[in-house]
Amino acid sequence: MRIRMVTYSPGPVFNALADPTRRAVLDLLRQGALPAGGIAKVFPVSRPAISKHLRYLRRAQLVREHREGRLRLYQLNAEPLKAVDSWLGRYRAFWSANLADLKAFVEGETSGVAAGEGKKKR
Repeated sequence: MRIRMVTYSPGPVFNALADPTRRAVLDLLRQGALPAGGIAKVFPVSRPAISKHLRYLRRAQLVREHREGRLRLYQLNAEPLKAVDSWLGRYRAFWSANLADLKAFVEGETSGVAAGEGKKKR
């Protein structure tokens, strides 16, 4: 018997997150599992369009589907978002360093201007 480890490829996750409706569906599902009809009521698009978005999210493994009686409930699977967070982490470090440098520069310029203005008034 083969043991299958769960791995998430960031490519499909990024593609799924590229659409604003799919991001909004994920935000909605953070509150809990919902049937497709409950999700569709929130959006100004057709139920088939929402079903297509849900299918895309399922393929990216961002959403899990399970049945309760006649209902298909969809729930958020945030695990694949760790790959996105990891990728974004490198950019957070980049921006933190650059913003700290910018802050130091602006504060240095501001204090230099204030000191220069003080000399002109005397």
